[in-house]
Amino acid sequence: MLDATRREAILQRSRTAPCVTALGLEFLEFDDGFCRLSARHDPRFDGVLPGFHGGMLANVADCVAWFAIATLNGPDETLVTSDLSVRYLAPCMTDVVANARVIKLGKTLCPVAIEMFDLSGKLVAVAQVTYFRVSD
Repeated sequence: MLDATRREAILQRSRTAPCVTALGLEFLEFDDGFCRLSARHDPRFDGVLPGFHGGMLANVADCVAWFAIATLNGPDETLVTSDLSVRYLAPCMTDVVANARVIKLGKTLCPVAIEMFDLSGKLVAVAQVTYFRVSD
């Protein structure tokens, strides 16, 4: 169970991250190594076809992965994305709910598995994001 102090520190840090506002992120659940959030579909960022643009879904995956790692090591460690892979399974015409679970909190690399669902509960994308732990 995530301790209340760490949860509040993560939420405080989220208030300084422009991606949280830009993507309309709302935090739904935190636990050790886990984060669930929702992201607002903004039609201004649709591609050629209507719906949640794949690049925006990749951005959501990147963000939720960072927050999942922060549940384990706190929000002050410097982390940078090493790689990101998304498999799109279905169009997403609504807001999206993203679940991220840390696969391993390594000394250097932290891979995170992400599942993204539309508001009807349909799985629309899966992703894996790996973060690099930058030593100060």
